[in-house]
Amino acid sequence: MRNDDENERGKMTAEKTFKMLKDEGVEVTLEQARLILEFLRKLASITVSNYLKTKQ
Repeated sequence: MRNDDENERGKMTAEKTFKMLKDEGVEVTLEQARLILEFLRKLASITVSNYLKTKQ
C-alpha cells in the first residue's frame, strides 16, 4: 500500500480516521476514510505553502 510510509511519519491513519468518522455518525468505508485523509493532507500542505508564500 502506497501510504504505509506516510502512516509511519504521521500519527493519523486511515483506521483512526474511520473510527473518528464512525464515532461522529458518518458511515464510510476504510477506503473512503483513506481517501478523505489523503485529501485533507493535500489541503493542509497547500494551505501551509500558500501561507508561507504570502509571508515573504
